[in-house]
Amino acid sequence: MTMYDTTSPAAPVVPTRGRLRPLGLDEVRITGGFWGDRQSINGTATLSHIESRLESEGWLGNFDLAAAGTLPVGRRGREFADSEVYKFLEALAWEIGRTDAAAGDELEQRFRRVVARVAAAQEPDGYLNTMFGREGQAPRWSELQWGHELYCLGHLFQAAVARVRTRPEADDGLIDIARRAADLVCREFGPEGRDEICGHAEVEAGLAELGRALGEQRYLDQAALFVERHGRGSLGDIEWGRSYFQDDVPVREAEALRGHAVRANYLSAAAADVATELVDETLLAALRAQWERTVERRTYVTGGQGSHHQDEAFGDDWELPPDRAYSETCAGIGSIMFSWRLLLATGETPYADLIERTLFNVVATSPGSDGRSFFYANTLHQRTPGTPADPDATSPRASSSLRAPWFEVSCCPPNVARTFASLAAYVATADDDGVQLHQYAPASVRTTLPDGRVVAFEVETGYPVDGRIRVAIAEDAEFTLTLRVPDWAEGATVRVRTGGEESTEPATPGTVVVRRAFVAGDVVELALPIVARVTAAHPMVDAVRGSVVIERGPEVLALESTDLGSDVGEAVVAGDPVEHDGRVVLPVRRRSTGDTVDAPLIPYRDWARRGPSTMRVWIPTT
Repeated sequence: MTMYDTTSPAAPVVPTRGRLRPLGLDEVRITGGFWGDRQSINGTATLSHIESRLESEGWLGNFDLAAAGTLPVGRRGREFADSEVYKFLEALAWEIGRTDAAAGDELEQRFRRVVARVAAAQEPDGYLNTMFGREGQAPRWSELQWGHELYCLGHLFQAAVARVRTRPEADDGLIDIARRAADLVCREFGPEGRDEICGHAEVEAGLAELGRALGEQRYLDQAALFVERHGRGSLGDIEWGRSYFQDDVPVREAEALRGHAVRANYLSAAAADVATELVDETLLAALRAQWERTVERRTYVTGGQGSHHQDEAFGDDWELPPDRAYSETCAGIGSIMFSWRLLLATGETPYADLIERTLFNVVATSPGSDGRSFFYANTLHQRTPGTPADPDATSPRASSSLRAPWFEVSCCPPNVARTFASLAAYVATADDDGVQLHQYAPASVRTTLPDGRVVAFEVETGYPVDGRIRVAIAEDAEFTLTLRVPDWAEGATVRVRTGGEESTEPATPGTVVVRRAFVAGDVVELALPIVARVTAAHPMVDAVRGSVVIERGPEVLALESTDLGSDVGEAVVAGDPVEHDGRVVLPVRRRSTGDTVDAPLIPYRDWARRGPSTMRVWIPTT
């Protein structure tokens, strides 16, 4: 049995260099609160739901057919169905690490059973795909533009990364399956091989992280090669242009993210990995500039990305219609992947701000309260009440008007599952002198700095309902504690209580830094102003000109017909928002009757949880 490095953090992304080091699931535990609840539902309901649908849809069974040699007869699902199995395995691996499941635990046994079915389908040379390469199927690598062979392997590699980082001693075989597949990719597509790319970026990020996890430089080099091959027009042109595949201009020459929003974010995340590992400052600077323009001009107030339904793509600058927002859940997760890598590379807080916005208003919006239904796309304006989905049916992806249990293209449910299972790895980082908190949730943090100092503390908070974040030091240590102050948090303060002394200082947006010789029992408390605020769009966004959105802390609020008592299309803002008993109420005038009512607003992520409704985020002022 091969032994792998056990010192690497149990985290999806672990660069070998950069400004910050991520703290993994073995160093950060979310212990309750909003995100703790989401993780619990994910672990107890979502994962079993996904596994059940992978079975009933036949996507897991495809591997059995491959092992039996009967394909293509009986194969079910789209060309990328294999990837959903790999994302499910990744989510299981992170959940095993999060809960510290024992070898005999049900989670572990479920994981091993699925791995065994995947292993049986792998060819002797490492090839692994149920759609291509057999008699009666298209040849291997013959449809790279749409076939998703390399895309699927990218998700396999990320599943293997999760396994090696949470159970490096495991003998289930997944890591070796991934290694053989990665070796094949390097042989086939290396400098002397096929000079081509996949039509859906993902293999790049998978190879980069597998290379880090296994110490294989050639995997990183192959990821870099794929990144640099984008933009040469090697994929065929289509009606939406080669920008759909990010094959119109080289990555380092692009001005903003464009084309298919998931593809664009996955490629940008991988390019950030390459820039960091190869110390390519020119590439990193280009990616940062692209991120800035994309966030300013092509990102919804929710953090969602993608304003075109037909090609699931970014629009032009300022093209952000709320009623036609596609804002795919997977694009939000891809945006988090990209932003997190830039945060680790630079240490700059705007990346964490966008992660927070996207987590609360895109990723948390997707799953139903029971964890068994999902939004694929996330509109910001529902004009007609939706139709409840049949719990036993498979829905077309974006045409589902309410959360649905499964989709013909079901990339979002397992993507949400792997994100929630690994969420603790996005909470905090460390550097040579201390720890930085980027996302706020009740948590237990314990890590060792490079010089041996042990930093341990507990985070207590009711965030996002309450803006107080209390950090209680658990062990004596001299270190620097850095807390993120979100860009909306004007008027924040930080209070430090150590020994018998106490001091309070203003905390401006960005970060607040507290350095001292802490003693167990010391407390640092950040107070963020969680109050309703009115936000207007940039004047260039003509789709919402003359409208405002109400926000509270990191949450975008929405007006729903369930609360208004009539269609939200009738509502016009008639006053400032006020808070009553923990709820935000907005005075609105009904166009049809002229009467003014106090309409309760809800967190956008909670819309349609009480049944079909109309809903809007941007509310006209005239």
